[in-house]
Amino acid sequence: MTYGRGYVYSLQYHIVWCTKYRKQVLKGEIEDYCKKILYAIAEEYGFQIRAMEMMPDHVHVLLDCKPQFYIPDMIKIMKGNTARKLFLSFPELKQQLWGGHLWNPSYCVVTVSDRSYDQVKRYVEGQKRRT
Repeated sequence: MTYGRGYVYSLQYHIVWCTKYRKQVLKGEIEDYCKKILYAIAEEYGFQIRAMEMMPDHVHVLLDCKPQFYIPDMIKIMKGNTARKLFLSFPELKQQLWGGHLWNPSYCVVTVSDRSYDQVKRYVEGQKRRT
């Protein structure tokens, strides 16, 4: 539970989004830099990433945020900022992705309860081991 001024909350979300055309580009330096960007965004906007893992073609994030956050806006910020910074740092990505889009426009968001939190966290952290 987190205590704000006049309210108490516990809001966790499991968010998944994919690269455009499921291109397997999130590897090595690109993966590392993408994670670094996402942690910086979390710090800047005041939410906490509790677990994160990247597969070559998609991202899993378990985060904890304030009730004031509008989830679609948060996702737009995460996807937009990572795409812009990755394209600047790795221009070769644009050659692999037609039209200059890194991310598929869709995403999945699942609320996480106190009961399922540990299970979802293990699931996210275990993504790399599943392949």
